[in-house]
Amino acid sequence: MANEENATAGSGQDEAADDRGNETARKSDEAVQRTDLGALALGGHGSASAAGAAFPGFLEGGRRARGFAPGRTEIAGNHVDHQGGTVLTAALARGVEATACENGLDVVRVVSEGFPAFTVDLASLRDEGPAPDLRGSSKALVAGMIMGMEARRGKQVGGFDMLVRSDLPAGGGLSSSAAFELAVGALLNLMFFGGAFGPLELAHVARDAEETYFGKPCGMMDQVAIAFGGLLEIDFSGREPRVSPIGFDFGASGAAVVLVDVHADHAQATPAYASIPRDMAAAAGVFGAQRLGDVDEFDIVSHIFDIRHLAGDRAALRAVHYVREMNLVRTRADALRREDIAAFCEATALSGQSSAQYLQNISEPGADRQPAMIALGFADLVLDRIARDESPEGSSVETALMSAWPRGVARIHGGGFGGSIQVYLPSVRAARFAEDIDALLGPGSADILLFSPEGARARWL
Repeated sequence: MANEENATAGSGQDEAADDRGNETARKSDEAVQRTDLGALALGGHGSASAAGAAFPGFLEGGRRARGFAPGRTEIAGNHVDHQGGTVLTAALARGVEATACENGLDVVRVVSEGFPAFTVDLASLRDEGPAPDLRGSSKALVAGMIMGMEARRGKQVGGFDMLVRSDLPAGGGLSSSAAFELAVGALLNLMFFGGAFGPLELAHVARDAEETYFGKPCGMMDQVAIAFGGLLEIDFSGREPRVSPIGFDFGASGAAVVLVDVHADHAQATPAYASIPRDMAAAAGVFGAQRLGDVDEFDIVSHIFDIRHLAGDRAALRAVHYVREMNLVRTRADALRREDIAAFCEATALSGQSSAQYLQNISEPGADRQPAMIALGFADLVLDRIARDESPEGSSVETALMSAWPRGVARIHGGGFGGSIQVYLPSVRAARFAEDIDALLGPGSADILLFSPEGARARWL
């Protein structure tokens, strides 16, 4: 672990992160109107001078530290983590940055320019616990990180000022909330605990803060991915997640990953989202288990009609997806380790089909508007057009359109029912793809992602 000069809640890699100057994502009206957490995650490029208007002497009390936690993107493993499955994730070069210093008070003061400032009274927090009205707010996450880290080490933090800025859009599927939690955690780890917390322990604290204080039940995929950083294979089958780095570089392989905003906040589809783990748990219950990951794959396949009879058709189809997706995760992990981008894209195409047909997390049932499916359709049309235009002279156009690589492939990203889709294609075609998608869906819809080998970390300034 890093010394008191530089505490890193990441994988220990020393390589510098890629350029963080990636263009700031479009801020939709819906995203800005989300919870206080969403507002904080969208905090603009504030300054200590602007913050001083909210709190006299803000960030003037002592030596400053800066924390950063990347966003994350799901590479493989659509809706399997909560069933004890395996996922592939990648940390982004963009994320949440926070600058802090001790203020000599028993109060935490937090500012994100353009949004309401808030304070956390440490004495009251310790004496009375979190107030019920904290739930659903960024203040709850700060309180949760403080209380969780104090409880694990038996040591109290002092008052501090914190200025937050971010280029992660809320509701865009890049885990802005987990990035905020881990940016706070990395700072606290450096400033008050001497770097004693490792990445997995910080991920546990962050998950607990989101569940207990913020009030949102969640798994650990986002927190683990952000705490460790890099491209990871994360296995959730045991009591603790098993993290295995994958030494693959999309950019060096000639591949680009593009995230496309479908202009529909998936937070509005909470009932549809919640039905997925519920159906999968019902399917597992047929075998007396709580998670599909605790049931042998052969048993699931052999008793799929029993699942249909006892839990319903949709639960049976989602069990089919779990089995297929787990096999496809393994295929994609192996492909990336072999640096076989063509095999990776072929498996990704099959995964996207499974999400649409069996998992059924593209559109809400009975909905008139289907923004994620529309975005997937547009992406396929654009990929077809580029493949047709740029296929080598004398080659088969049919082959260019049928092959997942180099044509490219699109899939739903994250929870589904809105949010974003993800596209893999040759990097030489990425700019044209983004331009064409922006023309169809609106400026700023397509975002060519940059990745980072580092996770959440903090350093003294």
